[in-house]
Amino acid sequence: MKYKLRNSKRGFTLVELIVVLTILAVLAAILIPALQGYIEKSLETADVLHVREAYMEVLTASLTNDTENQVKTVNLKQKQDDWQSMDPITIAGITHYKADKDTLNWKGIPTAGGVCEVSYDATVGIVFTWSGSSGSNTKVEMNFSDIHKLVENAGLMDKHSTSSNFEIDSKCPNSSMLKELQPYIKENSLLNCGTWAYLGDARKASRKAYLFWTSVNTNDVGANIEIPVIISAETGGFYISKTKTATRKIKDSSQKYVEYVAIADHISNFTNYTKGKKYETLEDAYAAYSELVNEKYPDYKGTLPK
Repeated sequence: MKYKLRNSKRGFTLVELIVVLTILAVLAAILIPALQGYIEKSLETADVLHVREAYMEVLTASLTNDTENQVKTVNLKQKQDDWQSMDPITIAGITHYKADKDTLNWKGIPTAGGVCEVSYDATVGIVFTWSGSSGSNTKVEMNFSDIHKLVENAGLMDKHSTSSNFEIDSKCPNSSMLKELQPYIKENSLLNCGTWAYLGDARKASRKAYLFWTSVNTNDVGANIEIPVIISAETGGFYISKTKTATRKIKDSSQKYVEYVAIADHISNFTNYTKGKKYETLEDAYAAYSELVNEKYPDYKGTLPK
């Protein structure tokens, strides 16, 4: 009697393959974010360790009057802005929550590709200054993206030709004029750092315009605070001055008032801000601005673009 051998092996059906692939996709969707979070946590832990090491070096230098080593800079390894795995964070007995504003000993937030400067100040002790570009290592260039030309080409002052108090605020939420200019502002421009406002008189008979720029985030420092500024005149030249921040109110899409902090209160006389030394180039003006910040506004040193 002859027996016919049958192949007992069978392959996967299409339905079974689809089920397996679906399960793998679900597992990947669950595990990959968890893995990324674990990696970011390890990077943040490494950053904190290196900052603590720098703190010990700066502390030792301060105790031994070694002035050359009382400032140390740590390059951060984390890939996301701000703390993702720690809140609060404590270094050298200084505790800081993510929701906290700047203090005398803790300034700014860590950023991807940024730095932490650990320094010693005889009046307050150790200072941690976190700064850097947000998610990018692109070096900031000395340009204001030809803002005067952008405003002119958009005809914004012509559209408001009856206004003696023309104003475009970079911190103003839902500003239609700001949205019109934003696509033309270069990615590495100074206008993408700190706070700026385009101010002037839009009336044709007395038209004048000035760009006010500061490295300071006005929403962070609050209203009625003195800050340093660079002023670019439409007619040419740059000036270094100071302003006091001011609160503004504007209606949002639901017609409710929201507040933001502008670079200055309403200005009717610009002469007071442009009576100092005139700089022919932005590079020279920025150098003078940086010197002013370091000498008279040390709390804002961490805001200077790299």
